[in-house]
Amino acid sequence: MESLLSWIKTAKELEYFWAIEIVGIFIFILLFNYSSRLILNKFEIKAQKTKNTWDDAFVYALRTPLRFMGWLLGFNFLTVFSTDLLPGYVYQNVLIGNQLFLLLFLMVFLNSFIKKSEDNLISQKFLSDPVDPTTVKAISKLLRASVLIVVLLTVMQLFDYSVSGLLAFGGIGGIAVGFAAKDLLANFFGGLMIYLDRPFSVGDWIRSPDKEIEGTVEDIGWRLTRIRTFSKRPLYIPNSIFASISVENPSRMSNRRIYETIGIRYDDLKKMKKIVLDVKNMLEAHDQIDSGQTLMVNFNTFSESSVDFFVYTFTKTTDWALFHEIKQDILLKISEIIELNGSEVAFPTSTLYLKSNDEDK
Repeated sequence: MESLLSWIKTAKELEYFWAIEIVGIFIFILLFNYSSRLILNKFEIKAQKTKNTWDDAFVYALRTPLRFMGWLLGFNFLTVFSTDLLPGYVYQNVLIGNQLFLLLFLMVFLNSFIKKSEDNLISQKFLSDPVDPTTVKAISKLLRASVLIVVLLTVMQLFDYSVSGLLAFGGIGGIAVGFAAKDLLANFFGGLMIYLDRPFSVGDWIRSPDKEIEGTVEDIGWRLTRIRTFSKRPLYIPNSIFASISVENPSRMSNRRIYETIGIRYDDLKKMKKIVLDVKNMLEAHDQIDSGQTLMVNFNTFSESSVDFFVYTFTKTTDWALFHEIKQDILLKISEIIELNGSEVAFPTSTLYLKSNDEDK
């Protein structure tokens, strides 16, 4: 080290030493960035071979801070080699600048690590059973907000601002802010309750019998929830609304129900028992009907123009399009059963009885 310092002192006497400094530091920065990129590439290849969620996120988060770390080190070397040219107070500011940039690098690293971990936790590439996206995004937002607050408080402490005084003022001012922004806070806590209770998640189809709300959830923010209606229009709903309304989540149904009433003619009343039995046997044998759920086929009502029986059963699928295909197949088979029994589906009719003159006599 003494020899190195002696060489530097001797080299400084050269006329073009400043040019040598700049070229040397620039070469150091290039070598540092190149070597760090090679090392990270090797670690990334190894990380991709594992199913671990965190190593990929760690390597990904290191890239940006390391890229700028080389330039920060180069700037520090430049100030060390230029001790005779710079005033003394510069070094104190350089020390503060180093601490500031290290805090920024730490914030960038943690934010990138949290964001990449969020993507990995909801991806089937890393987990065969991904974590619920809504919960992961909520925790991710809270962690990133916490990182930002801690870094800001540390930076303020670095520049000799009283953090304790700020926190004390925040406690007093928080009451006034709470009254002024009660709707905003209500929406914030409404969003928090959605994340904790999870009545619905992104991608779910929801509707409310209390409000004209129906569609697919696209995003759950801290203030608003965005729903895409079936007419493809976005619907923005304050989160506090969900605390006072009932929400139905058809996406989480276990089965879809078929509930239909079918009428046959009064002339075919004697055939009702056979028709009901055949329809029930057909449903029990149908491969798309869940036999473990309630299955009922019964003569039900004497209507004005027909005698009615009802069909009450559940499909195995919850897919909306496939459900209608199954329902169509079942209704067609019921019509075939009615026809095979020599009956007809009833339609509104009226019978007029005329009294003859002979009967008057």
